[in-house]
Amino acid sequence: MKIYRIACIPGDGIGKEVVPAGQSVLAALAATSSSFRFEFENFGWGGDWYRAHGEMMPADGLDALRHKDAILFGSAGDPHIPDHITLWGLRLKICQGFDQYANVRPTRILPGIDAPLKRCKIEDLNWVIVRENSEGEYAGVGGRVHQGQPIEAATDVSMMTRAGVERIMRFAFRLAQSRPRKLLTVVTKSNAQRHAMVMWDEIALQISKEFPEVKWDKELVDAATARMVNRPATLDTLVATNLHADILSDLAAALAGSLGIAPTGNIDPERRYPSMFEPIHGSAFDIMGKGLANPVGTFWSCVMLLEHLQEMDAAHTLMQAIERVTSEPALHTRDLGGNATTQQVTQAVCQCIAAAAKRPSS
Repeated sequence: MKIYRIACIPGDGIGKEVVPAGQSVLAALAATSSSFRFEFENFGWGGDWYRAHGEMMPADGLDALRHKDAILFGSAGDPHIPDHITLWGLRLKICQGFDQYANVRPTRILPGIDAPLKRCKIEDLNWVIVRENSEGEYAGVGGRVHQGQPIEAATDVSMMTRAGVERIMRFAFRLAQSRPRKLLTVVTKSNAQRHAMVMWDEIALQISKEFPEVKWDKELVDAATARMVNRPATLDTLVATNLHADILSDLAAALAGSLGIAPTGNIDPERRYPSMFEPIHGSAFDIMGKGLANPVGTFWSCVMLLEHLQEMDAAHTLMQAIERVTSEPALHTRDLGGNATTQQVTQAVCQCIAAAAKRPSS
């Protein structure tokens, strides 16, 4: 029997509610299987750790994670700590420390969810956004001088490397090739950013020649936002820079009905280090501790975690359970217009998993 070692980092806010919910559904899956089990280890890093220790995670924290099979992450963000400290001190420290350079964000309208694009058919919005996750606008290059003075200056430099762009383009083309439509849109802004983004475009053209089966096009990021709203069926797989994909993926989640349902995976495609899976919704301190958080984004992130572990049957079972639950309006949380609690949704998904195990296989 395989034993998967999963690091669980709830982080801040509702992360402390949805990560335990994710552990519950993973445990429910393991209870129906004779081939694998999960061994969870919880890490209490985040805002509370910062208040106690002056850092978001220990300096040697990566060593505690290094030999895990995967990481399940909740959220980073605390209203009493500056955002750049919470982000760079925890989530980005893990992403960059483990070179999780491919951030993958699937988006589609799940059954039973009332999405805002009323003219859009469910099958018209089925996207995967690939976000370059290691450099670009979030490379961390820059600084501030003469702070507090009239001549104060600050810079944030978008740093792109040929190696970094080549590997994310190759990853995106390969992912597009694996999907039925074999369609990729390269998001750019090379009309205004005439150095790094022009290199981005040139490398996209270069890598495209390795994937003749993939049909691809190029779209300016501002035009891409309009296209997502007005012509969603023309998109399938998208690849964009760290900042551009960060913004586009939140728009995509909103178009699919709620940020509460959206998952993401921070992937090291070479599998040198553990990859990290998380919902994209943030810490949502306004509903923390009220049992109102939507755990679906975490459950879908668990689907991605299972796929990464190559437990495809378990991933399929969990995704089916999620879709059965979202199809029931009585099990919608507040962000979806309902009144269901985190616990009720979690319990319903676990019951669907147990029921699926009892059905005879065809």
